[in-house]
Amino acid sequence: MKLIRNIILSLFFMLVSLGGGVALAVVGAALYFAPGLPDVRQLQDFELHTPLRIYTRDAKLIGEFGEERRIPVDFANIPQPMIDALIAAEDQSYFEHSGVDPRGLARAAVELAQSGGAIQSGGSTITMQVARNYLLTLDQTFTRKIREILLALQMEQVLDKEAIFELYVNKIFLGNRAYGIASASETYYDKPLGELSLAQTAMIAGLPKAPSAFNPLANSERSLIRRNWILFRMRELGFIDQDAYQQAVQEPITAERHRTQTEVDAAYVSEMARQYAVDEFGSDAYTRGYRIYTTLDSEIQPYAKQALADGLLAYDRRHGWRGPEERNIPASLVEAQENTATQGLEEELGESPEIRETARQAAERSQTEVDGFDGDVSNWAQVLQNTPRYGLLDPAIVVETPGREMRVMTQDNQIRTIGWENMAWAQPYLSPRSRGEAPTAAGQIAARGDLVRVVEDENNTLRLSQRPQVEGSLVVQDPNDGAIVALQGGFDFNASKFNRAVQAQRQSGSIFKPFIYVTALHSGEMTAATIINDSPLVQADGSSALWRPMNSSRDFQGPTRLRPALARSRNLVTIRILRAMGLDYTINYLQGFGFAPERLPNGLSLALGSANLTPLEMTNAYAILANGGFKVHPWYIHHVTQGEEDGEVVYRASPRVVCENCPPEQEKVEIDGREFPVAPRVVEPEAAYIIRDMLRDVIERGTGRAALSLERTDIVGKTGTTNDQRDAWFAGFNSDLIATVWVGKDNNESIAEYGANAALPIWISFMRDALEGQPEAWPEQPESVVSARIDPDTGRRLNDDQSGGISELFDVDQLPDYQPSSISQEVEEMSGSQGTGSPESIF
Repeated sequence: MKLIRNIILSLFFMLVSLGGGVALAVVGAALYFAPGLPDVRQLQDFELHTPLRIYTRDAKLIGEFGEERRIPVDFANIPQPMIDALIAAEDQSYFEHSGVDPRGLARAAVELAQSGGAIQSGGSTITMQVARNYLLTLDQTFTRKIREILLALQMEQVLDKEAIFELYVNKIFLGNRAYGIASASETYYDKPLGELSLAQTAMIAGLPKAPSAFNPLANSERSLIRRNWILFRMRELGFIDQDAYQQAVQEPITAERHRTQTEVDAAYVSEMARQYAVDEFGSDAYTRGYRIYTTLDSEIQPYAKQALADGLLAYDRRHGWRGPEERNIPASLVEAQENTATQGLEEELGESPEIRETARQAAERSQTEVDGFDGDVSNWAQVLQNTPRYGLLDPAIVVETPGREMRVMTQDNQIRTIGWENMAWAQPYLSPRSRGEAPTAAGQIAARGDLVRVVEDENNTLRLSQRPQVEGSLVVQDPNDGAIVALQGGFDFNASKFNRAVQAQRQSGSIFKPFIYVTALHSGEMTAATIINDSPLVQADGSSALWRPMNSSRDFQGPTRLRPALARSRNLVTIRILRAMGLDYTINYLQGFGFAPERLPNGLSLALGSANLTPLEMTNAYAILANGGFKVHPWYIHHVTQGEEDGEVVYRASPRVVCENCPPEQEKVEIDGREFPVAPRVVEPEAAYIIRDMLRDVIERGTGRAALSLERTDIVGKTGTTNDQRDAWFAGFNSDLIATVWVGKDNNESIAEYGANAALPIWISFMRDALEGQPEAWPEQPESVVSARIDPDTGRRLNDDQSGGISELFDVDQLPDYQPSSISQEVEEMSGSQGTGSPESIF
């Protein structure tokens, strides 16, 4: 008996000591961490954030950023089933504990010991999650966990349970950029909280644990298991009865993707504006209600996106079929669920075998039937809903391939047929310059269950397509002030966020040549009629090798005037012009076009466009040629407001503008009641006009002849292709718009096409739409520019008594010498003055 009493007393004192030790540890932790804890009372005045919104110049929405999918909800307006579902999923004793759950903490402590000091999961009550989401960082460390516990205990003293729960449901991230339960309800089901079914409620309640892993759009099979486990817990906790449970666990998945609709698709510029906002306003950019109005033209931007996408897809078809994006996709959810990995679902599946069974039954009840197909296509429907659209490309799943037809299921759950004429192009891709044998049947292209891409044309006909490997950009500026009025930085922003218009530094090739020519015109040393020898050139390149540049045609044309040399993009002529001008003089002059000297190679390869420049840099340089020689700068932020639609203007751009009639010393000009700085002249008007006229020859008789299809006389431009056809360019303009197209591969592989083949058709397509209905815009010829008749072989002026010749433009101060008069061979023989070529010898 005494022994038993001693044992009891020993256990009692041991427990008291242990409890005291724990209490001392808690007190010690509180004393140590308390001074650095944030004040939980700030949560009493917490304000939900207003997103950053981006618009075109005429107030069309192009993007929203930050926590824009947050719809605030008061506790009183949260449906009871949603409260019950979140309690069952996250914290069943929420309304009883004082901020922490000892059982959860014990589980977290075991994980802590096993992981060597890193918090793995678990132990966090809803109150602790609020402390973490609002007041702490998200790093998983021991010290953060202690701070989280202490803040939760404090929070329960300051706020009531309803207020804490309200903070929780309005802050939690629930996938697909949805923050808070009300926003998630709209995002996944396009309905308010009060209209959700019990199953839909449980689906949303299952997202806080892992918004990606349990997302019904991305992982429908896993989300079913998670949802039905929550419904099981709700039944076990007495929140719902057996009938409600049975009905809910059998409900099929009904989630769909509901995005914020923008009015104009300009995602690349929207992202540029977002980065600007962060640079200017920091983290407040996403929360303080800023509205950024860009310089984009809402009518022109869609033309740019469409033209680039069409052109890249056309290029891709010319080079062959690379196969489906995915293969052998199961048609039904039941079949797909049988193959689903269960990692991460151990807690849910370990609770009861009933979870797996009800999820399977729900998958069976998710059957989807479509006209034209016999069987369940529920998984195909889910896959198509969750597969993003890229540019013009819609996802489709092949149903069958009878003969020369391909039947596919589209995102709207229809069975459509692709005719042979719209897929016969699909020869296997072998390399940029070769394709395999042409297919003879649809089954050689794709098979049942394969995910492919389709494009619907204006006649509602489907064409087989694929996401292109080649990329591109299209930049459009107003040459009068440099404003970016349209910009597309790639095939599709969702496919690749890399903005090639402003981030890709690529060799510019022959579109750089006009700047070498205008340097020569500006110098006064050359005119459009100057003769340069188009002949072989050999030069040491600084190594043991010799540099032997060639023309793209691999031939030489001998003495050639500058005008036809530019029109035909003769490399050897351009190199000799640069050598005659000198590298130092040329590079110094080119700074006026915005080219940084450190970015320009200090060698003759500069003449061939070896400098790595962005499409935006090249576009702005051409804008200076288009506006007559005034140095404008690219800009895209028109103004910024804060607050509601008519909020306070916190920034307004003041770009340099062209003022042709302003004297050189004038620095400001008033336009529509506002003062703007005057853009300085960097190209003399004579040189600017003549180079523009020379570029017209590129269209009329040079590498840009395809642009004659626009039937406009005011457009000029230049093609460009780099070594091994890695980059294809076209830059062209009239007085109202300058547009530059670049096509290439991000990995710098060859695209095996010239600028006239890959880039020019895109430019033509864009300009046809952008200039439709616009009058032709060609500048007035300066009085100091005159026309003179010259001998096309010598470039010299002809006297009035000399027949033939062609007309050429000159600066009046740079007219060439007259050609000496000559006589025919017959007259020479009759007069006895053979070989003199001069009439003077006769007399």
